[in-house]
Amino acid sequence: MIKPYINKLKQYIDQYLELWDFFGVIQVIQRGEVVFERSSGYACLEFGIKNTVDSRFTLASVTKQFTAFAVMLLHDKGHLDLDRPANDYLPARLQIPENITVHHLLSHTSGLYNFYQFADDFFDRDNRGYYSRDEYFADYIMKQPVQEPGKRYDYNNSNYNLLAWIIEHVSGLAFDEFMAQHIYEPLQMKGSTIDDSDKIIAGKSFNYTKNYDSYVRCPYYNEKFSIGAGAMVSNCADLFKWHECLRDRKLLSAEAYERFFTANMNGYCYGLEHSRVYGTDRYAHGGDHLGVATYIQSFFAEDLCILILSNNEAVNQYKLGHAIADIVHGAEVQAPSKHAEMPAGQETLALYCGTYLPGKIQLEYTGGKLYFVRFKGSLYIELYTVAEGKFVQRYYDQTEPYSLPVNEEGRPQFFGFIKQETQ
Repeated sequence: MIKPYINKLKQYIDQYLELWDFFGVIQVIQRGEVVFERSSGYACLEFGIKNTVDSRFTLASVTKQFTAFAVMLLHDKGHLDLDRPANDYLPARLQIPENITVHHLLSHTSGLYNFYQFADDFFDRDNRGYYSRDEYFADYIMKQPVQEPGKRYDYNNSNYNLLAWIIEHVSGLAFDEFMAQHIYEPLQMKGSTIDDSDKIIAGKSFNYTKNYDSYVRCPYYNEKFSIGAGAMVSNCADLFKWHECLRDRKLLSAEAYERFFTANMNGYCYGLEHSRVYGTDRYAHGGDHLGVATYIQSFFAEDLCILILSNNEAVNQYKLGHAIADIVHGAEVQAPSKHAEMPAGQETLALYCGTYLPGKIQLEYTGGKLYFVRFKGSLYIELYTVAEGKFVQRYYDQTEPYSLPVNEEGRPQFFGFIKQETQ
C-alpha cells in the first residue's frame, strides 16, 4: 500500500538534495515496510564507488545508545548497580570523584570537565596520535570537575568513554567483543562493528569534507579515543534490527527498559533523547564528527524508523530528519532553501580576517573569498555573508549563521575569542 505522504516526501528530498551534495543513505521504514530509501554520493571517491543502501557508515554519537544498552545488560544480570559510584566498577588506575555514579555518566550529569573545546588540544592534535588509555585518562578526563554531579546536564563524550571501560572491567571482555557477543550476534546485526582505526571494515564508506571547493579525505583521527562515545560502524539493515529490539523490548527485562527509556535532565534518557511530538514519543540521537552526519529516530508506537547516514558534511541531518518526520506525520514543511547571500567586498571582509586562536581559529581572505581555516592551515572552509557580521558555510546546510560581533575597539569575536592584534 502506498503511503499518502510518499510523493510529498520524495519531492522534498529531491529539492533538498538539489541544494546539498549529499553522500549517504536515507531510509524510512514503517511497520516493517521500507516506504522510502535513497542512496547518494560516493563511498570511495578514489575508485568511483558509489554508496548503496547496504553501505556501512561511521555512526559517531549514535553509538552511545548501544553503550548504554550494554551497561543495562550488566545491570540486568546484577553485575553493577546504576546508583553506585562508578569507581566500584572501574580499574584502580581510572578512578574519578567518588560521588559520580554510573547513572550520572549515562545521563551526562557527571559534572566532569568537557575537553571538546577549541581551547583544548585534544580535538585537533592529541586525538590524531598514539592512544594510551591511561595517558588519555590522566591528561583529559581526570581534571577538576566543573560542578557537582546531578546538578546540570552537560553532554560530554568522556562519560561514555568511562562507561566503555566499566563494561570492559566488569565483563572481562574488550569493548568490541562484548558488543559483538551480547548485542550484535543475538540481534543478527552482521554489518555492525567497532572501528579502532586499524581494522579493515568491508563495505565501509570513507569520510569526506570540502577543502576550498574540492573534496578531500577528512583529517585523520584515532577512533580508539572514541570508545563508547563513538566509533561504531553499521548500516541501515542493522539499525532497523536495533529499532525492532527497542520496539519489542528484546534482551533486557521490563525493569531495565523502564530505566533505559526514562528521560532525565534535558530529555536525555540513556544514550537517547526523548521528545513528545505529533502526540507520540520520539526517541532519537544524532552523530557529528569529521565527515560524519548521522541521525536515527524511532517512533515505537507507530513502528516508524527514520535513518540518515552520511559520509560527508553537506546535510544538516537534524533539520532534514525533522522535516521527514513532519511530512510522515502530515505536518506542513517549508520548501528547502539556502541562506541568501549578501554581497561583501574585500574591505568589509578584511575586518574579520585574522587569528582568533592560534592554529585553531583563523579567518583568511583569498581568491576573493572568505575562509575559516582549521587544523593549522590544512583545511579551508568557505564562508559567505548573510547579514552584517553573520556568515554561513558555503557547502553545509547551516541553520544558525556564525555571528561575529565587533567590540568597542573594532575587533570582532568568533566562537568567544577576540581577534588578536597583529604583531
